[in-house]
Amino acid sequence: SQFLTDILTLSHLTYTMMKLTILAAVAGSAAAFSPSASIGASSTALRMSEPDTEVEQSPFVPDSFVLNGWSADAALPMHGLPGAVAPLGFFDPLGFSKGADLSKAKRLREAEVMHGRVSMMAVVGYLIGENTPTITYGFDFPHTIANNQLPEVPVAVLLPFFLAINFAEALRASVGWVEPVGGKLFTLRELYYPGDLGFDPLELKPKDAAEYAKMQTKELNNGRLAMLAAAGMCAQELVDGQGILEHLGVLGISTQ
Repeated sequence: SQFLTDILTLSHLTYTMMKLTILAAVAGSAAAFSPSASIGASSTALRMSEPDTEVEQSPFVPDSFVLNGWSADAALPMHGLPGAVAPLGFFDPLGFSKGADLSKAKRLREAEVMHGRVSMMAVVGYLIGENTPTITYGFDFPHTIANNQLPEVPVAVLLPFFLAINFAEALRASVGWVEPVGGKLFTLRELYYPGDLGFDPLELKPKDAAEYAKMQTKELNNGRLAMLAAAGMCAQELVDGQGILEHLGVLGISTQ
């Protein structure tokens, strides 16, 4: 019986050691997939045995890149984006771009380019819409001033028009803007050049960097003028209720 007791005791000890071995293996595997706190702790313990030396880490600076011949330069206004011309040079009397980082500078330029393009179309729309024969107003012109034409457009026509605008804006956002997740709001993509949506059906975009900068400067200047012109046209029609050419008395159109 003593022999049987010894065998049972040995078996129990062996079983207990097997459980402890399995438990240790499982714990080791779990530690491999656990957060890195243990790693940080061991690193801290290791550093405690080393001399107290602080290593200053420099901030991450992305490699410079060139977009349409432009390379960002923080020493220049608007990081060197085109648009400054004589005699005023770089003109920002209200200081909107003062101290702007690269992301803000690109966002300001994106807004300026897009508003300029819309304004150029608006100026043409004022002149064409008031002084050409249309199905709605007939062949007699000048007819209803541009400020009053939009409320007269049927909803069935306006709805597809506004849907087209929404689709165009959604496409523009998908091309140039970072998705608004993770706290990144109002941020342009790093490799997106402000205003360059890749839409150039007539292939007018120059290949040469200097020529591209010159063309964009022309577009910016025309857009800036158009923004002032569209605002002036809208204000003028609100004041006297006359169309633009009617007010000026050109093309045989009387102001009376």
